[in-house]
Amino acid sequence: MKPFLHIFILFTLLSFAGFSLAETTAASPAESVAIEIVATTPAASATAAVIPPTVDKGDTAWMIVATVLVILMVIPGLALFYGGMVRAKNMLSVLMQVFVIFSMMAVLWAIYGYSVAFTEGNAFFGGLSKMFLKGITPDSLAGTFSKGVYVPEFIYVAFQLTFSAITPALIIGAFAERVKFSAILVFMLLWFTFAYLPMAHMVWYWSGPDAYTDAAAAETAGATAGFLFQKGALDFAGGTVVHINAGIAGLIGCLIVGKRIGYKKESLAPHSVTMTMIGASLLWVGWFGFNAGSNLEANGLAALVFVNTLLASASATLAWAVAEWIIRGKPSMLGGASGAIAGLVAITPACGWSGPMGAIVLGLVAGAVCFWAVTSLKSKLGYDDSLDAFGVHGIGGIIGALGTAIVANPVLGGTGVWDYVTNDVAEYSLSTQFISQLWGVMICIIWSGTISFIAFKFVDIMIGLRVTEETERQGLDITEHGEKAYQI
Repeated sequence: MKPFLHIFILFTLLSFAGFSLAETTAASPAESVAIEIVATTPAASATAAVIPPTVDKGDTAWMIVATVLVILMVIPGLALFYGGMVRAKNMLSVLMQVFVIFSMMAVLWAIYGYSVAFTEGNAFFGGLSKMFLKGITPDSLAGTFSKGVYVPEFIYVAFQLTFSAITPALIIGAFAERVKFSAILVFMLLWFTFAYLPMAHMVWYWSGPDAYTDAAAAETAGATAGFLFQKGALDFAGGTVVHINAGIAGLIGCLIVGKRIGYKKESLAPHSVTMTMIGASLLWVGWFGFNAGSNLEANGLAALVFVNTLLASASATLAWAVAEWIIRGKPSMLGGASGAIAGLVAITPACGWSGPMGAIVLGLVAGAVCFWAVTSLKSKLGYDDSLDAFGVHGIGGIIGALGTAIVANPVLGGTGVWDYVTNDVAEYSLSTQFISQLWGVMICIIWSGTISFIAFKFVDIMIGLRVTEETERQGLDITEHGEKAYQI
């Protein structure tokens, strides 16, 4: 019972005591919005006069559907994608980890996560003014990217909840088959609080488009935004917040935990590529909610995001398959599925600013480079990233985040960046935007790497990270959960 006592104590302390770095007053409805400025439909280019808030039933319905699609990505999508890649004796352990992490993050999000990520505080953390979802009612509104257009805040809470739930679940792929279930839960509690929430606030928190009435108002509003938002970093749906963040944590984790028993000596082949293909397909379908839902409105830009998401993943699948065919002689189903995910990861930060051709190019680059990362790079450096969480999400996220500066360029078919003061597309500088994107990538690597290292070491000291050799050989399904995936 000792590990669970630690979990309970940490949960209680972080939920009710002094984990907050910035206690604030209640934020306005517009301050609940926290995704970067994007070019929107002509409705957004109305005059700077005050526009009465409106809620469109179509936008609300789309956000409900998008939220369900992201849930589909996690359970069962990610669970089956990861589960198929482990050995049969560890299948249920992966399913259980994803399922429980999703549930745990959902509760933590409602208790304090939403408030810390999406209320005004300082440049790194929000406050606790909406702890326990205090003050949010069916009439509460969250701003979108068009002036005067809102969605119900509850659906915005739910949509962002799914992002906070899938991100920690991605991490387990790096050290699958060898870590205690209790250790994973304690680590996720710490990582969610001190890595995910600050990154979400730094990248996505701003005061909403209605605050940008003139240059002076824009300067005032900008000063309250997250650190990386102020730096101009673009991340439409989670290249830094989700993928680089999780990928770096996974890399740190597999280095600290160490290699699986028998790594490069015994067969550690996936037990069901069929399950992995099903999981990848569910991830692909759900990703349309992930990316297009991040637009917060059902309009032409959401349609562009949809097309970009589709094309980038398709081109990355082809790039991975061709690279594997050339180098290994045969294209594999596992490679095709991995390529699709790499393309989805890469287009995530860029999907609202890229043109369709830019999405195809970004997918081709991501598919080829991520294939190199999970084969040559991993082999040369010698780390055991079990399910290639870093190789696909970390590397793919970096490609996408930096590539956003290129594909967003209007000269190259991108949308450019919207200026809410002039209500027009701002003058675009590729070099300036690339520096902003580099800020996002580097801060994410440093922040996630540091927090992950501390959290893993803390958990290792408190309860131990790794299972015993006997447990690992027997498999985590029976030893950790008392069940078998298959009764043979």
